[in-house]
Order: sequence, then structure tokens, then C-alpha cells
Amino acid sequence: MHKKELLAPVGSMECLRQAIHNGADAVYLGCKNFGARKFAPNFTNEEIIEAIKLSHLYGVKIYATMNTLIKDSEVDDFLNQIEFLYKNGIDAVIVQDFGMICLLREKYPNLEIHASTQANTSALETAKVFYDLGVKRVVFSREMSIDEIESIDVPIEKEIFVHGALCICYSGCCLMSSMIGGRSGNRGECAGSCRLPYTLTYNDDILVENKYLLSTRELNTASYFKRILDSDVVSYKIEGRMKSPEYVGFITNYYRNLIDNDGNIDIDQYNNKLKTIFNREFTKGHLFNCTREELMNVKSPNHVGLEIGKVIGITKNKIKIKLTYPLNQQDGIRFLKSQTGFIVNYIYDEKGKMISSATDICYVDNKVDLKINDIVTKTQDYKLMNELKNYSLKKVPITVKAKCLLGSPLEIEVFDGENSTKVIGNIVEESINAPISKERIEEQLVKLGDTPFTCQNISIECDNNIFISIKYLNELRRQAILKLVEIRENKKVPVIINEVEFKISNKENNSLRSASVYRKDQLEACLKLDFDRIYVVDKKLYEEYKHLNNIYYKVPRCMRNITTNLGEKNICSDYFNFKEYNVVGDYGLNVYNIYTLYYLNKMGLSLTNLSVELSEVDINNLINNYKQLFKSYPNCEILVYGLVENMIIKDNILNLKENDYNYNLIDARKRKFPIYFDGVNTHILNYQNRKINPLNIDERAAIRFDFYDEDASQIKQIVNSYFK
Repeated sequence: MHKKELLAPVGSMECLRQAIHNGADAVYLGCKNFGARKFAPNFTNEEIIEAIKLSHLYGVKIYATMNTLIKDSEVDDFLNQIEFLYKNGIDAVIVQDFGMICLLREKYPNLEIHASTQANTSALETAKVFYDLGVKRVVFSREMSIDEIESIDVPIEKEIFVHGALCICYSGCCLMSSMIGGRSGNRGECAGSCRLPYTLTYNDDILVENKYLLSTRELNTASYFKRILDSDVVSYKIEGRMKSPEYVGFITNYYRNLIDNDGNIDIDQYNNKLKTIFNREFTKGHLFNCTREELMNVKSPNHVGLEIGKVIGITKNKIKIKLTYPLNQQDGIRFLKSQTGFIVNYIYDEKGKMISSATDICYVDNKVDLKINDIVTKTQDYKLMNELKNYSLKKVPITVKAKCLLGSPLEIEVFDGENSTKVIGNIVEESINAPISKERIEEQLVKLGDTPFTCQNISIECDNNIFISIKYLNELRRQAILKLVEIRENKKVPVIINEVEFKISNKENNSLRSASVYRKDQLEACLKLDFDRIYVVDKKLYEEYKHLNNIYYKVPRCMRNITTNLGEKNICSDYFNFKEYNVVGDYGLNVYNIYTLYYLNKMGLSLTNLSVELSEVDINNLINNYKQLFKSYPNCEILVYGLVENMIIKDNILNLKENDYNYNLIDARKRKFPIYFDGVNTHILNYQNRKINPLNIDERAAIRFDFYDEDASQIKQIVNSYFK
């Protein structure tokens, strides 16, 4: 049985120290490049070495997030960074890019790989693919329930998020930030489009106006943690590489206590403290089948704090507050309705006397010109933050043994349960007039001071009437401890680096044009235009026309059971055993480089769409690089026209009518995003069509049109405009 692992986020060295000393079993961090949190402080290579040594010294594993999509021009730098991590003792790398996962497994067979949540493992078939590749662990999609995760009978380590910010979109599937602002979430540059206000319309009628319709609450599984502990999940991951050191320390300590006490702690007390550090309101998440009301916070995407009272009186200079929770000097407060707040520099009692804290009625200075009797929340607890800055240092228990036998060399051995070091000193001599006692030897050997260790057991074999100077005894103890420190800090797996051979079996693709359609009239129009492949979104419509050779089923993304939902010919965005089926790869497979294209072809895809995040220049570079390395033309397809799917979201989060295509989300810049619910998931399309001139792309690349609300005449006009 695997040990249960508490995995904490660290965005800086101080976050790392907080995580280690508050009980993390493992931490994950990002390098300066290739991590999915580009705007976190992250770690230089020098800091990485320091972080690995510090983590290993305290028996904590350390994982590096190398989980962005990689362009061909970046592959060498990516591999160099991987080798640097590998040679310096990283315990695992967390990777999203499928081509890089496959390449790393072949090139560095002894390097532990974890498939990032960005790789979107939502089904048994996908977990099986990663297991067969040799991936050690999968971070499952946050949309999966604990029961669904347990039902995946694949002997691969399972990791889940148990706390922190939630993406509203399936991770790895979100193109919103990329499509509207050029900042790709798949490249660590997410601009937080889901945290912005939107208006929902139906046939241009406003249903909900200017609310945070895509903003989720914070995942908090504390109240359900016993169920998690009873599951076969081995790693409990906390989100938060953008959070403060104090947040990391508190939340790590919170879940450490949950694990150590089998979930039996005062959760309300912890949550109240947590709310003063960061709180978007909490949800049990899809992990425990939350409702959409329990998932979303449409009122605010920001930290709202802990409700501590109400304003009951206002003057020009003072605000009178009735408290339900203590308020201290230097706390931060917020007035919810007024959306304003400040640090409380002074608190006054009802007589106007200055006080340091209050628990009932008090006054504070009206520094924001507050005008309404508002709800008061605490957004920063000054005393708690000071406590969190002054954490206790972790100590590693060790066993100390000593042999102090007359006429034999003095021996001191220290053992940490896995590693043992021994130092051998001078011959023990007989005492002339001041023998050292066994008790005094023990007293000196357990003095471990500011080392990372504490003596759990001590065993001394000692003769009477011997002399050992205290100074010498201390020096040998110090040497033994330093050796143990060195062993622990430099724990590494053997580095194995293979040359990778590529075997090409491409069958050149001669099917040059495809189209994706939703409706029957669109399908009929595309048949008349002689498309080589027509991808049909509607399953019933596909069934009606599947007897035609060029009709493919556009398989829904993120299904729990992929293969049971396949048609006879398919286009898919999820990983499974392609060789057993007739499958084209959709752009949701995030093909950013030639290696992903190569390995997907090797796995059985007859044709693969390139990522819609690639520019014309990127596309041509990829095609040329493929031909140069593999001496073969890539079987790839390019979306040249259509609305990109920006998000796929579990459930009906906006209470839409099923398969009704008259809904739109409108942002603050009046951009209109089509949105619909297919009975399982909510889909948000981009506000404008992607348009690429095929003449700017290598002529042997297949091209694709996606039609959403276009009628037959519009389809004909659009297609003809591309082939004048």
C-alpha cells in the first residue's frame, strides 16, 4: 500500500520553507520556463539546486512543473532543463505535452514522469495510455468524482487536487485567454478570463447581467477528507503557486492535521482562519458531486474574507460596528456591498478610548467615506499572519549509537531509518582521574542543536573508567551529522540517457478538405461541396449518414467512457488506444510540436489536427521541421475557418436549454461568445472566426472548416471564397 502523500505548492523559497516545516510530504515548483504558472516568482537553476537539497534534507520529495506545451524551437531548451533537473536529483517532472512525455520516457527511462492535470485524464482509457507509456502518476481532472477516480482500475499512481482555485474549464482544454488576448493557459500565461464579468443573453434578451458567471469558488475538501483517505488516491495536491508563503504554510498545516488525525479536527476553526487569508467561498467540488450553485461564486472573483459583523452607525469620522468575531488592531477589513476596505490602524470603544482589540461594539476611523450600514469582513488577521511567519522548524528523527570501549576506536553512528553514517575516532583510553560517565556521553550525543535532526533513540555501549574529552565527542558527533546531511541532500537516481531512434510509417494523406457541422442542412451543403471528411457533432445525425465513407462522428470531449461512445469513423480530442479504431485527431489534442504529431501517428491516428494556438508561421515551421527530422510528410490538418471552442465545462452551469444554440455570453468589450449545453457539458465558442489563408500553408496540409450557425448558402460562399 502506498503512503499517502501531502503535496504542497511552492512559488518561492520562502513558500518552500513554509511547506516543508508545516508538514508537506512533497512539493511542486516551477522553473523560470515551461511551468504552467509563468507569473509566479518561480525558481532559477541555482535556487532549484538549493530547493532540491533542502527538500531532501527534510525527507520531502520535490517535483518540477514542466507542464506547458512546447514549440519545436523550444525542444532543445526544454530537454536541457529536464536534464539539469534529472542530474540534480529532482524526484519527478510533471508534464502536459504528449510528445514530450513520449520522448522523455524513451530518452530518460529512469526519470519519473507525472501526467499533469493539463493532460486531461478523465477516463480509464486515457489513464491506461499513460500507464502503458511508463508514466508513474496521473493527476486526474478536477471534474471527476472520487467514485469515478476509484473506478479506474489501472495500476498507476493517482493524484487529485484537494484544495485551491478551480478552473471552470477542463484543464488543458481552455483556449479562452489565448483566443481573446493571446495569452495561452497551455503556455502558463492565463489571463484569468473566467474571473471576469459576463452577461448571458438568449436571442439578444438579457437573462443575467454583468455577473461573474464563470468564476468558481475555492475547492475545500476538509469536511469530506475521511472519504479521500479511504480511497486509493496516493497524493493529495493543494493548488497555490501564486499564493503567499503564509497561505502555503497554513493550508499545508491544515491538511497535515487532517491526514494525521483521520479527518477529526476542528474544521470550522481552521476554515474561519483560512477565510481571513484567502476566501472566494468554498466548494466540495466535482470530487463530491457539488451542484452548480455550490460550485460558482457569481458575486465576486476575489478574496472576500471572513464575515465578522455589521455596520450599525456611520458619521463623517467614525464607523460603528457590531462584531460577531474579534477584531484586532492592524487587521484588514472589507465592506462587502460597498466593495471597499482598509487596514484598521485604530480601534475605539464606546467612550472613544483607543483599544487594541474588540469583541462586541467598537468604532473605527471612516477612511473610505462609507455611507451605508454594510456587512464587515476580515480580509487579513494581523496576529494570525505573525504566527504563520514564525513557524516551528521540522526535525527529522534519528537513532544514535556509540561504542566507547576501552582499547578500541571510538565509534559514533547515526541512522535516519534509511541512511546510516559512522565515524571512527581515536582509541579510547583509560581515565586517570576524571572518567566520563555513560550518562554524560548520552547528554552530549543528543545535543543536535540547530541541525535538522532530533534524537529519537540512543544506544551506548560503554566501559567504565574511560576518558573521552567533551570537545572530541562533540566533534565526532558533528562529523557524523554532516555526513548524514550530505547523504540526504544528494539523494539521486542513476542518470540514464538514451539515444532515441524514430521509425516512420506515415501513409501520405490525400484527403485535403474537411468540415465540421452541427445541423442537417450544413451536412447536406458540405456533401454537395465534395468534402473529403465531414465531422458531425450530433450523434443522431451521424447515425443517419454514417453509411457514407466521408462521414465521421465528432466524439464529445472529456467523456468518462471514450470507446463506448465511438462511431465507426471518428474525430477525437482524448487519448486512448487509437490503433483499434478509425480515428482522426482533433485540435483538442494540443499538437504543438513534431514529436506529438509523430507519436500520435505511431499510436494509430490516421490524421491529426494541429493546435489552433499555432500561427501560420508556427504551422509551416512544424511541417518543415517534421519533414527535415523524419524524412516524411506529416499527416496533419489545419483549421482555416471556424469558431474555436474556447471552453468545455462540466454540467449545465448556466441552466441552459439542452442543444439550444441561441445563447451568448457577452464580455465588457461587447464581444459575443456563443454558448450551449449538449446534455453533459457546457461549450463556449470564440467570439470571432479563426481565419487562415490556405495559400500561406504548405499545400499538402489538409484544411478544415468548422461551421456553427452558417446556413447552406453561407457555407457555399465561404468555401468558394477560399478556392477562388
